[in-house]
Amino acid sequence: MSSFPVTANTKKQEQELVQPSPCVSELHQCVLAWLLGAAAGTKEATELSSRAAVVTPFRCSLCVLLCGAMFLSFVLALHVYALFPQVDAVRVYVNSSSENLQYPVLFVVRQQKGVLSWQVPLIFRGLYQRTYNYQEVSRTLCPSEPTPETSPSEQIIFVDVASMAPFNIAYELLVTRLENFQLETNKAFNFTASPSQPQYFLYKFPQDVDSVIINVVSDAAYPCSVVSVQDIVCPVYDLDHNVEFNGVYQSMTKQAAITVQQLKPDLWPVGGERLCVSWIFWNVNRTWNLQRTKNLQVTIVPSIKKSVYVQAMFFSFLSFLSFYLGSVVVAFVLSVSNCPSWVCFIAGSGMMTSSHPISASTPEGSSYGAIDESSSSGARQLSSPERRAPAGSDTDSSVEEESDFDTMPEIESDKNIIRTKVFLYLSDLSRKDRRIVSKKYKIYFWNIITIAVFYALPVIQLVITYQTVVNVTGNQDICYYNFLCAHPLGVLSAFNNILSNVGHMMLGFLFLLIVLRRDILHRRAMEMKDIYTLDYGIPKHFGLFYAMGIALMMEGVLSACYHVCPNYSNFQFDTSFMYMIAGLCMLKLYQTRHPDINASAYSAYASFAVVISLAVLGVVFGKNDMWFWVIFSLIHILGSLALSTQIYYMGRFKIGEHESADTLDMGIFRRAVMVLYTDCIQQCSRPMYMDRMVLLIVGNLVNWSFAIFGLVYRPRDFASYILGIFICNLLLYLAFYIIMKLRSSEKLLPIPMFCIVATAVVWAAALYFFFQTLSSWEETPAESREKNRPCILLGFFDDHDVWHFLSAAALFFSFLVLLTLDDDLDTVRRDKIPVF
Repeated sequence: MSSFPVTANTKKQEQELVQPSPCVSELHQCVLAWLLGAAAGTKEATELSSRAAVVTPFRCSLCVLLCGAMFLSFVLALHVYALFPQVDAVRVYVNSSSENLQYPVLFVVRQQKGVLSWQVPLIFRGLYQRTYNYQEVSRTLCPSEPTPETSPSEQIIFVDVASMAPFNIAYELLVTRLENFQLETNKAFNFTASPSQPQYFLYKFPQDVDSVIINVVSDAAYPCSVVSVQDIVCPVYDLDHNVEFNGVYQSMTKQAAITVQQLKPDLWPVGGERLCVSWIFWNVNRTWNLQRTKNLQVTIVPSIKKSVYVQAMFFSFLSFLSFYLGSVVVAFVLSVSNCPSWVCFIAGSGMMTSSHPISASTPEGSSYGAIDESSSSGARQLSSPERRAPAGSDTDSSVEEESDFDTMPEIESDKNIIRTKVFLYLSDLSRKDRRIVSKKYKIYFWNIITIAVFYALPVIQLVITYQTVVNVTGNQDICYYNFLCAHPLGVLSAFNNILSNVGHMMLGFLFLLIVLRRDILHRRAMEMKDIYTLDYGIPKHFGLFYAMGIALMMEGVLSACYHVCPNYSNFQFDTSFMYMIAGLCMLKLYQTRHPDINASAYSAYASFAVVISLAVLGVVFGKNDMWFWVIFSLIHILGSLALSTQIYYMGRFKIGEHESADTLDMGIFRRAVMVLYTDCIQQCSRPMYMDRMVLLIVGNLVNWSFAIFGLVYRPRDFASYILGIFICNLLLYLAFYIIMKLRSSEKLLPIPMFCIVATAVVWAAALYFFFQTLSSWEETPAESREKNRPCILLGFFDDHDVWHFLSAAALFFSFLVLLTLDDDLDTVRRDKIPVF
């Protein structure tokens, strides 16, 4: 072993008494010399003690051991030498058997650029004002870095020991040299720490490494620890009450990881004559527990290089640009093949020639969606009440703004008759002027743009503030990242989680382009008065599709904002537009067969605002407040019943409105009870609208189950709980729609069938990665880090990033399902298309 030169001397101050006590037998000569020097204070004794300390065979690991009983004070001086480039650190260990808190033993260590002090017993305060006393304390002294100009370097350390006790206090003082103070890259190092004996080490960046990840693991979850990375500035803050003063830090149970980047010299402040660029201090501090100590292992591994960032960005953009390329190829093939409308994937309706054996034009005064009077009695019934402008005219200059659903009062007499028929066809619910209905659905598009701007700007400002707080304070417990795969870029701590959301924005914009192409072709067909556009197939209204595309893009924006600093408080940013996407999809499905009676944009967005408000209240009050869950469950159940009633009676069920006057009709409740008693109890007659009744019964059972589950278990993740309600209702309605479509002898064409299969496969894969939990703000930051895992894709993206990629593709295919699902009806007359 190499020697570690140490010299020591003692100075008697005031009254001093040192008595021998049992110590390590092998060091009896060293101890005796120290005691003689302390008692006599003579020059000879001091020299004897110094020589004994130097020549002891244990000098490489044990510098000074002093045992005794004392009161008042004395000073111990140590001369420590270090050779360049080795950085040596000295650790001081003290122990006292006294538990008298009124007269503790005070230790003060004076160095060239700092003073370190503590007392024994050492007192820590925990939760609920509990105190924890420690009789053993050890601290690592801040080392000085030797330079070639001053080699070898000498550091003089003074250790003052004092006590105001009127009686003798036994103590033990041990000064040692740390053998493994400087950590190495890719080499694991094991050590032990406790609240009163924190540890810190030194790491120097190699020449070819610009960024490293410091991994700390432990087999024991408790007690909780604090991991900190600090600059090479004395003093080092390594105690529980001051570890947050400098650098970055994390709490940990079993695992912690901190990414450290080597900054350029011109970015660091100059302190004295030394510029701390390539050195960092690392320390661990154990908090309160009964076990007292914790075994830890630290490993420092190089982080990814800049080339990996470039590869990840190319991969992200090229992956979704391939969707653009595929869409262009399909559009080109369709444009050169002049395919029929039922095959067209992107071109949509309007490209089919007038080969059907009926007139290629309609009478000028016929209504949009009505069939010639010779076709059926039902069609004659629909054509007579209203006469409109030619359907091909699309100007809005003469269109009046509608207040409810209709602009002509004479049509009101037919509503109750038509919409309460046992068997409804699409021609019954597509009687309004196309210009008015199209303008109504365009409001969805313009409103969602306004909502997106006013919602996103404060969110962006807030998450920037979050990131700034993290960077300034160094508190990495604020944000719940996957620290084992969090790659910083600039001021962003986890750039990979933000980059992976680019798919939502790119595919949302692509969906807007596809819808725009369909819209343009549809307008051209309307101008040419194409018979298949005027009287056949599902009426084409694209306002909701445009709104869905904007919602998909905004989901990417807000998800990226959430992942700037993911935590419990801002999770609703990630879910708000998910609610809107699910709601808009359900509205679009309903609009397909009910174009005249779908909800207005104002009422729909007002409903979404209520849902988001409930989500915010759930974040604040949904943790433990039972009253909130009772109120929410009641609102959920009553809202389901009210919506079911409106759907069952096609919007013709009104409460509180008398037939002949604008007065309240309180007898409606009595009549409702009589109907329930007569139809369900007395006669148990078959419901008039069986298909709708089956859907609504199943839907209400699902929603009531959600309400009961929330009331009983009160999940902490309230935003995901509401999102689950929306998704289950959407899937239920979509399954009902497809079943009823097949039951009505309609077909699923190859393109929508491909989209359905692709949607199911991609959603299954996406959900697999979604449930690979990498962090959880439902737990403490330290417990959340136990779930952290390394990257799985390109060494840059983790499981949640893959979820972002796949969910974007799944939502895109889901939108295409809604866009192409009824392309088989483009050659079917509207009075032959059933409503369900």
